[in-house]
Amino acid sequence: MSLQLSEIYIYPIKSLGGIAVSEALLTDRGLAYDRRWMLVDEQNFLTQRDFPQMAQMTVVLRNDSLEVSSPNQSHNLTIPLFPNAEAPVTTVQVWGDLATGQYVSEEADAWFSDALGHTCTLVYMPEGSSRSATGKVSDREQLVSFADGYPALLIGQASLDDLNNRLDEPVPMNRFRPNLVFTGGEAYGEDLWHAFTIGEAQCWAEKPCSRCTVITIDQSTSERGKEPLAMLAQYRKQGNKVLFGQNTMFEAGKTISVGDSIQVQTHKPDIL
Repeated sequence: MSLQLSEIYIYPIKSLGGIAVSEALLTDRGLAYDRRWMLVDEQNFLTQRDFPQMAQMTVVLRNDSLEVSSPNQSHNLTIPLFPNAEAPVTTVQVWGDLATGQYVSEEADAWFSDALGHTCTLVYMPEGSSRSATGKVSDREQLVSFADGYPALLIGQASLDDLNNRLDEPVPMNRFRPNLVFTGGEAYGEDLWHAFTIGEAQCWAEKPCSRCTVITIDQSTSERGKEPLAMLAQYRKQGNKVLFGQNTMFEAGKTISVGDSIQVQTHKPDIL
């Protein structure tokens, strides 16, 4: 069966709701607008790991802004797509990496702090930030946004279908917060991909994605459970890591679209 890109998602604000798009520009640090904003407090960046209610905050992409809504707020928040270039900047940390974060507005800070019941600040990654990722197979260097580690996450629909066949209650793809979903091929076939193309875009699947407790959070209710992490741990575990999906890099400048053909060019060893 031929391989085809079936879904594209971006997550403009790290750990908030995703947006399904029909096409996306591949920029030098990820899909356009993907994880360019992030919430931080004095100690760390905020995610659903500690604030599962972030799952219920939805983001809509407008022509020149983001519109954010929350069940805990009576009004929506509008965030300009291009913050004030003169706004002050600070250094923020994403896991072991340091990056530049530009302050967005006091209004945004107050809105998110009130919605989460936790004092926090919204920052934007400006073009001058130089956080980068290194390919585990190719040793390629690529800039990366506030994403956990790599510019994009790829998952095959057949892999989710196989997982759901093992679960008492199936889970939707949004549990795994991918950027790229494809149809065709065998379950977990993406584990073996290295170089591949999506339409005219050159891509590389560099390493499997180690999954955390975020995949146990229902993205529509923010309720936690044990699955699908417990099931994946039974057959997708390497050491202390549970693996599902592929961290991916790509050459910038191309636009990918739902329906694009995928061609696998080279493979890497199966680590499971």
